[in-house]
Amino acid sequence: MKLAFDHIGLPTTEPKPGESWVEFSQVWVTNPRKHPQRIEYIRAKDRPDIPRENVALWKLWNWPHVAYRVDDLTAALDGEDVILGPFDPGGFGQVAFIHKHGIIIEYMQYTDLSHWFGEPNPPDWRPEPF
Repeated sequence: MKLAFDHIGLPTTEPKPGESWVEFSQVWVTNPRKHPQRIEYIRAKDRPDIPRENVALWKLWNWPHVAYRVDDLTAALDGEDVILGPFDPGGFGQVAFIHKHGIIIEYMQYTDLSHWFGEPNPPDWRPEPF
């Protein structure tokens, strides 16, 4: 399996310009390809009240995550603690969130790297190579 850095996701409670709606997870997200440090802001419609004892799910909704582009999502998820997904957030591929090394990791297998939620990427954006 090959992987490459994609973005860092940060939870927020405040609306951000250019948000896109993710029906499956009931969140709005911003385009990390428009942020110089590849930051994606995630805002839940109704943030669930998860007890801290449910460590992985609590971290999913309250802590940042690191996202990697992978060439084979099925292989990436094999034997992992999957906490959400896989699902297609916006018509460009499949994603899933895992709990590993004490953090939340998002694996993303793109079918189309030309856009983010139907919006073309910025002209200077380039994906990290595998």
